[in-house]
Amino acid sequence: MLGHMIDRLREKAGSAVQLASLAAAIAVAGLITLAFLCAAIFIYVLQTYGPIQACLTCAGIFLLAAAVAASLLVARRNRAEEEARARRAEAAKSAVHSALADPMLVAAALQVIRAIGVKKLIPILAVGGLALGVLASRRASADEAPAE
Repeated sequence: MLGHMIDRLREKAGSAVQLASLAAAIAVAGLITLAFLCAAIFIYVLQTYGPIQACLTCAGIFLLAAAVAASLLVARRNRAEEEARARRAEAAKSAVHSALADPMLVAAALQVIRAIGVKKLIPILAVGGLALGVLASRRASADEAPAE
């Protein structure tokens, strides 16, 4: 069981390293391509219009590249924030499950049942279940409300 989990982790790490190195190679190739393209445009504009216009043209190209990179960064950051919110919501839901699976909580519940008695505990549990159902329906309706 543990060995299988370690093998899966190794596979994921290996594929992540491969993807990162591939992305780095693509980025380097793209930058070199952009540099040669800018140099070609610079020489053309220099011969046609002059040095000031050539420098402004290259500056515009790099400004456009920076704007594209900044927009990609903002989009990725927004997506990461949405994923973090979803993970926090899942963690909150699983916290209730974890609490019910805790052996100390189960042992305490058994001691309460023994102390109070089963016949007296049934009405208390019925009222508690009803309250929990009302609370859950309120929370579900609040989650489904449209955000403005």
